[in-house]
Amino acid sequence: MTSSTSPLSRPSRRRVLSLAGLGVLALAGCTEEDSLAEQANAGDGKGYIAGDGTVSEYPVGERGEPVQFTGTLYDGTPVTAEDLRGTPALLNFWYAACAPCRVEAPDLKALAERFEGQVTFYGVNLRDEQATAQAFERNFDIPYPSFQDKDGEVLMALSAYVPPQAVPTTLVLDAEGRVAARILGLADRSILDTLLADTVAETA
Repeated sequence: MTSSTSPLSRPSRRRVLSLAGLGVLALAGCTEEDSLAEQANAGDGKGYIAGDGTVSEYPVGERGEPVQFTGTLYDGTPVTAEDLRGTPALLNFWYAACAPCRVEAPDLKALAERFEGQVTFYGVNLRDEQATAQAFERNFDIPYPSFQDKDGEVLMALSAYVPPQAVPTTLVLDAEGRVAARILGLADRSILDTLLADTVAETA
């Protein structure tokens, strides 16, 4: 594999953890993207690519530049990546009809409450109108806001880390706005808890 500055194609010492809990460390990049490409080309009409739960951590010294994006919350509030700087942040890409998104919603709620004041949580909704998104948030008692991103503005700005249609995907940003970790697919609560705690500890 040739070297590249792309964060997805650069495997150098990046730890990849399996949600199956096997504890196997592997170099990731081609394998996970090939799997996503195969699902995208399958044409089975399910409407999303179910990531395999791969967790990628980016060592502090090997993280890319701070991410840049501009988005609008459902209440009309504009938010930029710069607004998130200073504390770690979590971005969860979702939409209401995505089955894995519904499964992980209670865990994201619990983690948002556990890390209140330490990590800023945002959802990035890729498909839903406001009424549908808010019904989901009421149903799962989600305590943090979401971007309305049907136009894909936030998604495209973060496309180096979030494959198109790979829903759910969760990014953990460090206090400088750099991607510290990524989960493709359903987020395991204990692993995400550890990723967030580690990123908070860096800031401290």
